[in-house]
Amino acid sequence: MLTVRKTTFALTAIAALSALAASTFPAAAADPYSSIATAEQRRACTPDVYRLCAGEIPSVSAITACLRRKKASLSEACRAVFEQ
Repeated sequence: MLTVRKTTFALTAIAALSALAASTFPAAAADPYSSIATAEQRRACTPDVYRLCAGEIPSVSAITACLRRKKASLSEACRAVFEQ
């Protein structure tokens, strides 16, 4: 039962992060060939979402707001995503 919950939570988080990337970077979302950049952005910020904003999952807008509020605590990779 616990494994199912963890898997469901992880899948929800991945879906939220995918939506986050699309909403944060509309040009990338509009270009179907930019999926590599989107994957890189998700990889850059996923650890920070779990570390700093896990309570906001699955709300994409709440995750984005949380990451922006905690910009000083973001990893260098995730901070670079928000500075683009």
